[in-house]
Amino acid sequence: MVGERNVSTPVRYIHTIVLGSGAAGLNAAARLYINGIKDVAILTEGLRMGTSINTGSDKQTYYKLSLCGNDADSPRALAETFFSNGSMHGDLALVEAAGSIPAFMNLVNLGVKFPRDEYGQFVGYKTDHDPLQRASSIGPYTSREMCRRLIAQVKDLGIEILQGRSAVELVTVQSKPPRVCGLIAINADGDFEAYMCENLVFAVGGPGGLYKASVYPIAQTGAIGLGLMTGAKANNLSESQFGIASTKFRWNVSGSYMQVIPRIISRGENGISDEKEFLRDYFKSPGALNGLIFLKGYQWPFDAKKVIGGSSFIDILIHNETIINGRRVYLDYRTNSDQYSLNDLPSEAQLYLQKSGAVQDSPYERLLHMNPSAVEHYRSHKIDLSREPLEVSVCAQHNNGGLAGNIWYESVNLKHLFPIGEVNGSHGVTRPGGAALNAGQVAGFRAAEYISNQYSNWTLPDEAKAALVEKLQGTLEWNELLQNSENSWQVELREIQERMTKYAGHIRSSFELERAVSQAREQVNRINQNACNVKKPAHRKFVFSVRQLAIAQLVYLDAIKYSIQSGVGSRGSAIVVDPKGELIHDNLSNSWRIALEDISFRRKVLETVLDETGKVENQWVPVRPIPEPVSWFETTWSEFRNGEIYKKGEAN
Repeated sequence: MVGERNVSTPVRYIHTIVLGSGAAGLNAAARLYINGIKDVAILTEGLRMGTSINTGSDKQTYYKLSLCGNDADSPRALAETFFSNGSMHGDLALVEAAGSIPAFMNLVNLGVKFPRDEYGQFVGYKTDHDPLQRASSIGPYTSREMCRRLIAQVKDLGIEILQGRSAVELVTVQSKPPRVCGLIAINADGDFEAYMCENLVFAVGGPGGLYKASVYPIAQTGAIGLGLMTGAKANNLSESQFGIASTKFRWNVSGSYMQVIPRIISRGENGISDEKEFLRDYFKSPGALNGLIFLKGYQWPFDAKKVIGGSSFIDILIHNETIINGRRVYLDYRTNSDQYSLNDLPSEAQLYLQKSGAVQDSPYERLLHMNPSAVEHYRSHKIDLSREPLEVSVCAQHNNGGLAGNIWYESVNLKHLFPIGEVNGSHGVTRPGGAALNAGQVAGFRAAEYISNQYSNWTLPDEAKAALVEKLQGTLEWNELLQNSENSWQVELREIQERMTKYAGHIRSSFELERAVSQAREQVNRINQNACNVKKPAHRKFVFSVRQLAIAQLVYLDAIKYSIQSGVGSRGSAIVVDPKGELIHDNLSNSWRIALEDISFRRKVLETVLDETGKVENQWVPVRPIPEPVSWFETTWSEFRNGEIYKKGEAN
């Protein structure tokens, strides 16, 4: 027991804690146990609360090495695809490529039914940013089924699952080098719990709580702020992915949702009056417009390269209609757009719809024919596409950046901390669709292997217990402020989310980011000094979540500002408005001029760290190239047997 001032909190020792229960965390826990780490437990808010088990798309993709046909593929070739998208370290690209088949086959062996032909070949298709047919899917709920199978495995292994827990602080020791040694959590009753651990697998997911316009499930807030608060280094926080998604029920409208070419309309602020097809004025013909809507199906992520004359111009017009003009935008599947004709479509769209047999009279009928589960999915959430239009917006969907890890997914500057899944910033500017699911599974394999071979013993330094007591006392002191605070955590959270959507979304401005960073710092100081009020002990977790989200938004905004002021320009899933830049379209105002990309930055990675004084430090570092190991069997076998492979890449 630790505590002062009549407050006592039990301390529990667990050798390796997995924080989070998405697909990455579940796999890591199972692999740890299989590799001999029996003293392992999962701490989670709930098995059904993360992104992995609650999200998907028209055809949710899992990306891997090719396992069908005669396409020439190899780990090196796949690594080149990852690496070529820019700002991704080559050694991480090779690791995620080499680990893709073991990770994929593990899921197959657990019962995830990825499609294969009569010869046993796992068929594939091309996804975004993919030169080969490497993608696979089991339908809208690929990651959900992954989670279900992994949960079953974890339970079969007898791994302890501590649900209803939210981490509020990580405990570190400033030894040489610094390391993680535990965490403070709050349970469903609002009571604090203290844990000491040898290793912490940090699988808390993406920063879902940061954006107002978001396709992350509401239950997914993320906790990257906890890692940033400890000084863990981050990579590429400026690189996120955005796309068109429904808002009444959060879901990507990719794939067949757009390929059937719905009618896109806007209405007044009340969502009822003044309906119009607002896109038509920006295109020479209905066929040109509908061709780009079709392309949004497999060019779903907003892409700076596709803004001028490409499919992402649709996202710009939707943003302009919703944010600038204050109207509401809908996909209407009930009727075709004005002057729609199959024969007027570009040849690519015509051929696809004809080969798919999707030539029915309305978008709804085409969708029902081509992908009935896509229709049923919305119906199961009380949205009937045959009777009502679907409200959409351009939403945050994924963070390609995150905490920096080496090739074994250990934090580069905080030992015994293993950020895996979306919270790990291994991705670069863009990534093939489905690569994130692969990365999370590979990370679980790698972290578990390293821990079992290098960190299987207890090595906590003497000062670890004192560090835990100090952190707990600080938590309790801040908690006391909750009773008298006049700040509402709901209001503070709304401010964070509105600021991030306005300034850190897919449209960015250097001038506006200066103000946003200043406002974010004021909010962080206010929350640190005054906390937020809470009515029930069980709601304390929301206040602590708001605190780490406030810190995360400050670090993200500062990183984005630094990136833009460095001259990166418009790249990935964000554009930078610049009065001296290139006009997106002649029918838009001069405020829609954008800075073009400086591609030299694709050979760099943005590193960001929050220091002990609260200052955000950013720097560009060169990307590490893809390794070219001399993989002579006898030499490699020897290095594998004697454990030398675990010494390589630790510093990167």
